[in-house]
Amino acid sequence: MALNEIVVISGKGGTGKTILTASLVPLLKKAAIADCDVDAPDLHILLAPKMVQKESFLGTRKAVIDYNRCSRCRKCVDACNFGAVSSDIEIITTKCEGCGVCGYVCPEGAISLQDAVVGEIYSSDTAYGRMVHARLIPGEGTSGKLVAEVRRRAKRIAEERGDKVLLIDGSPGIGCNVISSLTGVSRAVIVTEPTMSGLHDLDRVYRVTRKLSLPAIVVINKFDILPAMTEKIVQYCEKNHIPVGLKIPFHRGIVDAVVNRNIPYLYNRRFFDTIGITDFVARLCSVPDDGD
Repeated sequence: MALNEIVVISGKGGTGKTILTASLVPLLKKAAIADCDVDAPDLHILLAPKMVQKESFLGTRKAVIDYNRCSRCRKCVDACNFGAVSSDIEIITTKCEGCGVCGYVCPEGAISLQDAVVGEIYSSDTAYGRMVHARLIPGEGTSGKLVAEVRRRAKRIAEERGDKVLLIDGSPGIGCNVISSLTGVSRAVIVTEPTMSGLHDLDRVYRVTRKLSLPAIVVINKFDILPAMTEKIVQYCEKNHIPVGLKIPFHRGIVDAVVNRNIPYLYNRRFFDTIGITDFVARLCSVPDDGD
């Protein structure tokens, strides 16, 4: 049986995407876990994984100057459109885009492009399965590559261990890191909230899933804080034939769980069972159909 890859995404931050992902983990049997929100990873806060492996991630190439050959002619300073070469003729790595023009104009051949560390990738054990996660160095622009590597490693681990499901905590938004999280998965779970921005960004990210021909299912978090807006989201989903798989009311116990670094489902088991999360998980584990 093919691996069931489920990615949890949201059109904007703060909708409760990671809270839902963490709550799904104990309910899934034989699952590997991937945190693909590499710009701001936080799933590990709730799952408390024990790290077993850490590696530097080389995701781009940046300029390096050989000062033994450099004549300090400053042609590299004048040629760089990104301001990545300082007046002291030093490479500002956070600004370097790896375009190589500095090396092209250097008459001494003193500048070369070399692999650069842009983040770290981790493999960890949790109480529920193996987890692959990563952290991108702030300001680096290769999040899509790092997400792809997290998914590749998590998928390999899942296949080696005979896991049936790979649960992916994706990034918010619609950028390249989100597209890298989505490409080739079995199903996307879109978490939204009953606000104007929640509806707007639900529309944006749903359009991405549609472009990728992915079955999507919507979860409305804190649906009871603004019933009129929730109704607009439901109407949008009906118009676009998107199933609403779960509605989560605001519950103080979820806040308390996060504050205490606990998985919300385990902290509020009766609450989650009441809203139908078990049936929701069963639906996620089934074969997607045209209505999903």
